[in-house]
Amino acid sequence: MQEIRWILILEIVYTLAIIATCLRIIYDTRSTTKTLAYLMLTVFLPILGIVIYFCIGTNYRKRKLYSKKIVLDEQMQLRIREQVYLESKKIWDTVPDEILKYQKLAQLLLNDGMSYLTGNNKVQVLLNGEQKFPEVLRCLREAKDHIHIEYYIFEDDHIGNAIKDILIEKAKSGVRVRLIYDDFGSRSIRKNVITELREAGVEAYPFYRILFIALANRINYRNHRKIIVIDGHIGFTGGINVSDRYINTEENKDQVFWRDTHVKITGTGAFYLQYLFICDWNFCADEALKVEPGFFYEPKENGGDAVVQIAASGPDSDNPTILFSLIQAIGMAEEEILITTPYFIPGESLLDAMTVAALSGVRVVLLVPDKSDSRMVAAAARSFYSELLAAGVEIYQYEKGFIHAKTMVSDQQLSVIGTANMDNRSFELNFEVNAVIYDNDTAEEMTRIFYQDLKVSRKIDAAEWEKRPLYKQLPEKLARLLSPLL
Repeated sequence: MQEIRWILILEIVYTLAIIATCLRIIYDTRSTTKTLAYLMLTVFLPILGIVIYFCIGTNYRKRKLYSKKIVLDEQMQLRIREQVYLESKKIWDTVPDEILKYQKLAQLLLNDGMSYLTGNNKVQVLLNGEQKFPEVLRCLREAKDHIHIEYYIFEDDHIGNAIKDILIEKAKSGVRVRLIYDDFGSRSIRKNVITELREAGVEAYPFYRILFIALANRINYRNHRKIIVIDGHIGFTGGINVSDRYINTEENKDQVFWRDTHVKITGTGAFYLQYLFICDWNFCADEALKVEPGFFYEPKENGGDAVVQIAASGPDSDNPTILFSLIQAIGMAEEEILITTPYFIPGESLLDAMTVAALSGVRVVLLVPDKSDSRMVAAAARSFYSELLAAGVEIYQYEKGFIHAKTMVSDQQLSVIGTANMDNRSFELNFEVNAVIYDNDTAEEMTRIFYQDLKVSRKIDAAEWEKRPLYKQLPEKLARLLSPLL
């Protein structure tokens, strides 16, 4: 009798837990597809479904991880916002006529993230680690006031130690050096490298430290940004982490060829990267970083005339700003959209945007890896190809190695280079950043690079794709069911 009573009590508690979890899923999750997926997991996977939801499904956009304000005074915030809008208008009044059509995209980023337009920037596209790291090392050695670094992956290998040695040297010479590393992606440097840096005077903190109790949930919300800001006016961002795998040399020719893209911005375009770093620093460091004049230093000569804006989003933002910016850019294209991404799980809104563009006569070309480092993600990605091919989207698979670049080019006028993949994780879960560059020269260079990549890629034939046997399509269909959770 006693056992029956306890079983009854447990059944009641479990039923209430399911009801409470389902209500939270319905209240918290904005995507209907994700809502249904989490509800099915909760109802049909006893206990495990509830655990999965609370590990990876909690909507942190409703419960922001932190405030992005670096100035707490509300009146000062209003004055800053007014100044940002004023400066952006001044810049927009000077841009070439062919760039004017992207005004709605610029306005979106201004309204949604207060990311203002910046002019007179020099933009340098850096391909692979072979071009990125020599330039990064050179700029780090020339730093005079401060170095701010924020990375998802910072490894204890050759290039990681080369950067570490320069940071130690600069810190000892009086340059203020601050490092934010993701506690999951950069776990190899937690002990030895971080200890060496701190002993030399480098301030280093993990972003969203992984604690055993909240292990799974905190792994889910990662800082995927790659940011370097030097002396307030030199900024780097893009897809390349600090790791030897991104460097294709004779010494590591046996490894998979790694194709990636980064960008160096010299000028006021680095200011918003600095702003993001300060926000992230104030979240994870022991002491808030107060704004200093040198943090936003504008030299007289930047050597360029590119207009740059930064798109950033994560669990700290009101909206999936990066997703919105990509949809807007696709919708504004008149002739051609060239997209490169290693992970493609677009979701309905982005899928519709690409489909509408293709059906409207815009040439839409998607470049993805031939072989991915994630079978589940690759299978889910392939499940979207039929719809896109039917609409006229061209899909190429990169065969030389693994393409990890996250870029988009529109009409040889607009370029997007950043850290965000075209998947739910980048749009909803991770902290990401993209550089939006309104510049013909940069876009023409990015277009040339894209077509060079197509030379070592294989185009998917739409008719042959539809003829694939059902046993190949089934795993993709099943993976698509899980795509909202990937």
